[in-house]
Amino acid sequence: MKRLPEIDRYTYRVTWSEEDAQCVGLCAELPSLSWLASTPEKALRGIRRVVADVVADMKASGETVPEPLSRRRYSGKFMVRVPPEVHRRLALEAAEEDVSLNRLASAKLSS
Repeated sequence: MKRLPEIDRYTYRVTWSEEDAQCVGLCAELPSLSWLASTPEKALRGIRRVVADVVADMKASGETVPEPLSRRRYSGKFMVRVPPEVHRRLALEAAEEDVSLNRLASAKLSS
């Protein structure tokens, strides 16, 4: 099985920019980078080239290269702080639905 180059393991997205009236290529692991182009295909090719250049420069200068999101492991736990009145309202809603606050929050976050 052929191994993908490191830059192909990154998370890319192409979206439309009303402000620029062009497609924008983005990379989640390197959020400061973008590439504008007239088509989604060109935006994706452009951002991939920029990422390849930046990663090569980072490696050459001894900087830490971001790990692809696909390789990261997640525990499924994170803390969210909300105002007390939101906490109260959610706790009440959970009680009325006869579910835990955690289950209610998880359902709301995943919808």
